[in-house]
Amino acid sequence: MTRFTVGLVQMTSGREIAPNLEAAEAYIREASKAGADFVLTPENTPILEPRHDRLKAAVPGEDGHPALETFARLARELDIWLLLGSTAVQAEGDERLANRSYLFAPDGSVKARYDKIHMFDVNVPDGQTYRESATFRPGEQAVLTELPWGGLGMTICYDVRFAALYRQLAQAGASIITVPAAFTQFTGQAHWHTLLRARAIETGCFVLAPAQCGEHAEERRTYGHSLVVAPWGEVLADGGEAPGVTLAELDTARIDDARAWVPALQHDRGFTAPQPLKQREPEEA
Repeated sequence: MTRFTVGLVQMTSGREIAPNLEAAEAYIREASKAGADFVLTPENTPILEPRHDRLKAAVPGEDGHPALETFARLARELDIWLLLGSTAVQAEGDERLANRSYLFAPDGSVKARYDKIHMFDVNVPDGQTYRESATFRPGEQAVLTELPWGGLGMTICYDVRFAALYRQLAQAGASIITVPAAFTQFTGQAHWHTLLRARAIETGCFVLAPAQCGEHAEERRTYGHSLVVAPWGEVLADGGEAPGVTLAELDTARIDDARAWVPALQHDRGFTAPQPLKQREPEEA
């Protein structure tokens, strides 16, 4: 089995869980009806709440989490592989939450879960400030699991700027990598396509990146453009700027081709790290 169809869901999630899950379910059903074998939703699918206090009060732990119940039911009913791009969930032994991605098998079971490792603590030049580490406990474990079509490496959004994670996933057996995201409008228009294409080229993997789009609470804006990128770097599908479903047919034979043409994953060499440069003393006036 080398060919399969993916469906990327693009959303504009808000502060209330119920309407977000209702919208996600409609898009997931649309993707399944169109023939998708594997459907993926973006980061923060059930709730995109910028305020820590409100978010912590709104989300439970895994037991009884409405998003997990909804996605398990849909995977089972539609007989599909289903990625809940991420949801906030109460973290064990920490006042902060986890930003966690879930892969559901067609029987409704959770096949794998991944906690976002890299925290987006950034002052974006558009005037917005993000401090994810104040709200979320960083993950510590890279996650590689299996789909019927190959190994799946799970990542989330800001992880995409850390190439070493992707290389390790590919060298451990990933042939498909997921990057559910809520990329800011400002950084997305500058870097989104370039980063995702680079990660695909470097790893020889298919990169699947379902995204948030539009305007959210507190005037936060996300870039959209859910992407499917082939192992040679071509963009196979682009979801544009509006909510909806983007479909693409993938052939895993292209992974072997790309890695045979440029077998860079086999060419690592050890090297001595450079010594840090000394900081220059400020010149006297």
